[in-house]
Amino acid sequence: MLNSWNQRFKQKDYVYGTEANEFIKNECYRFKQNSSLAAYAEGEGRNAVHIASLGHKVTAYDYARSGLDKTIALGKLHNLTVDTKLVDLLEDELLCEAYDGALMVYGHFPKNRQYNVLNKIMNSIKAGGIFLLEVYEDKQLAYKTGGPKDVNWLYDSNELLKWAKQFRMLHFFVGETERYEGLLHHGTSYVVQLVIKK
Repeated sequence: MLNSWNQRFKQKDYVYGTEANEFIKNECYRFKQNSSLAAYAEGEGRNAVHIASLGHKVTAYDYARSGLDKTIALGKLHNLTVDTKLVDLLEDELLCEAYDGALMVYGHFPKNRQYNVLNKIMNSIKAGGIFLLEVYEDKQLAYKTGGPKDVNWLYDSNELLKWAKQFRMLHFFVGETERYEGLLHHGTSYVVQLVIKK
């Protein structure tokens, strides 16, 4: 099957820019110093490199080899090392209780498999670990400022909240925010943000 993300990330430009997502910038203080962290569905590495710049050991996961290559290149540009793993989060297993925390920004999957992925991610985090998540909510479809063009690949905020309640909730937000990230995220967006502690 053609990996459209691998094709997309082959272009020279960083399609979502090189600056970390604002939510990640604002919430990454929650990770303990010198943590071992996983950045899932990380694309071209902008969030992973930012987290690494704060002194954390970061492993970036994505299923697009071209994105991981750009992650490595972006790290080198800042004299930082980010480990990378070529993984399909829908199909592959993850290490169990391997990380002090994790993050995922705009990791979108079909609705009937979203919680399989999220459960794998939480299983990869040690007890007491923090997970940061920002994704597009179903209402984003009307905004046309980024993200999947199919509601089946967006997140129902009520379902996400219901799932999150099994953990300790530190932050939950649903609503409009401004996102200007590279070539593909431009303008007012409708997102869900979640910070939970295992």
